[in-house]
Amino acid sequence: MNALVGKDAVRQSLASFRSEREADWKAFEALLARVEKRAPRTLSEDELLSLPLLYRSALSSLSVARATSLDNALVSYLEALCLRGYFYLYGARRGLRQRIGDFFLHDWPHAIRDLWRETLLSVVLTFVGAGAGYWLVAKDKGWFDAIIPPSLAGGRNPDASVEVLRQVLYDGADSNFLSGFAAYLFTHNVQVAILAFALGFAFAVPSVLLILMNGCLLGAMFQIYVAKGLGLELGGWLSIHGTTEIFAIALAGAAGMRIGTRIAFPGELTRMTAAAYAGRVAATTMVGVTIMLLFAGLLEGIGRQVITSDVTRYAIGGVMLTLWLCYFYVFRVVRHGNR
Repeated sequence: MNALVGKDAVRQSLASFRSEREADWKAFEALLARVEKRAPRTLSEDELLSLPLLYRSALSSLSVARATSLDNALVSYLEALCLRGYFYLYGARRGLRQRIGDFFLHDWPHAIRDLWRETLLSVVLTFVGAGAGYWLVAKDKGWFDAIIPPSLAGGRNPDASVEVLRQVLYDGADSNFLSGFAAYLFTHNVQVAILAFALGFAFAVPSVLLILMNGCLLGAMFQIYVAKGLGLELGGWLSIHGTTEIFAIALAGAAGMRIGTRIAFPGELTRMTAAAYAGRVAATTMVGVTIMLLFAGLLEGIGRQVITSDVTRYAIGGVMLTLWLCYFYVFRVVRHGNR
């Protein structure tokens, strides 16, 4: 009998609590729904002023509900309502312009700096692969066809004449074939960057292999030009866009390695949690890599059609590399409100 009386008293207390305060909860919820879907300007002045008051009322109700151990469903509802109110009233709300500005000034450079170890390894792997590709083709010309597919070689091979090889470097603006080749080369590099990132989850092994293979392609191509006395000329042709493009591929490989190594060695975290943390940095990096690749494509198009001076090509490539390094590792803008 006493138990039944106690339950009735609780029900009456809960019903009384709801009847006294539920109207304020519903009003607060309705106002939040309006400003979340539309904008604050859709509210009247009185409604805007009532938002903080209704928020404090909801907090008070939540405090009472927790203290008196009322209905758990009601406690959960009030917790969710207060959380929504907090994020709207006190959370940082940024417009599109501010988000874009934060990305370029803070988020992207910070992500690249965080990946410096993986980036350094990716660059080293590129040079190792280039050295291996150069050495293999120098020892045996048959390695050239094994390393570089015919569609990418475009008729350039160890047996090509100096005139044919030189044409690629200086006559691109007048050749439909070379225009198509340049587009193919850009597409190939984009695919390598995407795969180096996307396959990183497999303990980073595919990312490492792709970076090595891309370096081999570069080294094998350099060997046939160096053998014909055109090594410096090829370097100039590549540098005008290659410093941006190859750096972007190295960053994509670094992003893939970060995810793979965190999955392989999560430390005290679970593998899923470690991968999620790494994924935030890697995803920010890949957004920036996409921008770099698009910019490299623009530089390649302009350089191929307009600039034929080797000195100018090297100068542009050197300036671009310097600007990227300074942007990522030297210039640091402090986020407003942070020390």
